[in-house]
Amino acid sequence: MTARPRLRIDFVSDIACPWCAIGLAGLERALENLRDELEADIYLQPFELNPDTPPEGVDADEHLKAKYSMGEARLAATRARLRERAAAVGFAYNVGPGSRVWNTFAAHRLLHWATLQDPHAALALKRALFRAFFSDNENVSDPAVLVRCAEQAGLDTIAARAALVAGDYADEVRGQERHYQRAGIHSVPATLVNRTFLISGGQPPDVFESALRKIASEAAWDEAGGKQPE
Repeated sequence: MTARPRLRIDFVSDIACPWCAIGLAGLERALENLRDELEADIYLQPFELNPDTPPEGVDADEHLKAKYSMGEARLAATRARLRERAAAVGFAYNVGPGSRVWNTFAAHRLLHWATLQDPHAALALKRALFRAFFSDNENVSDPAVLVRCAEQAGLDTIAARAALVAGDYADEVRGQERHYQRAGIHSVPATLVNRTFLISGGQPPDVFESALRKIASEAAWDEAGGKQPE
């Protein structure tokens, strides 16, 4: 019997991106549905939608209206769609009047540190950060919030706090951001499979499932030298 194909998945995203939260949840649900057909390793890669956001953050309504030329009606419709899509994958999207957009660079540094400790814990940290930002309207540039998210992910809080205070992994995060920008990634989420196949956007689980099954089948075909795997 042939071993299940194993995929490398680079998930390029920002904590401040609601479609990234929805997309990651959809991807993970698809992988759970495909657990008998394939295996996958997810690597979280950084992207900043708003790298110039000040430490105090900015009002979410004002930011979105200015950045995307949105009026009240379009903003309300967009948020209603996000709430619906998020709920479908078990995620609470609670952004509304009074919410703020926060700088996410420190969170990306912490995610890089977490990946070096345990990639599975890094995924748990990513989910905790999404909940903090979109479900609980918390400041994810606040070290106290970041350390608490690390604790929720089962990571060492003393080491997490030390990495944040020292400014560790800033160069590594910037380098990864430049790498994916040079590779043509200019919007997120972007799901890159086996460093070759790109799945764009916060897709629902069935779309991810279909794409990953097709990619895994092609990978198995290539590994078998163009012969049908036994």
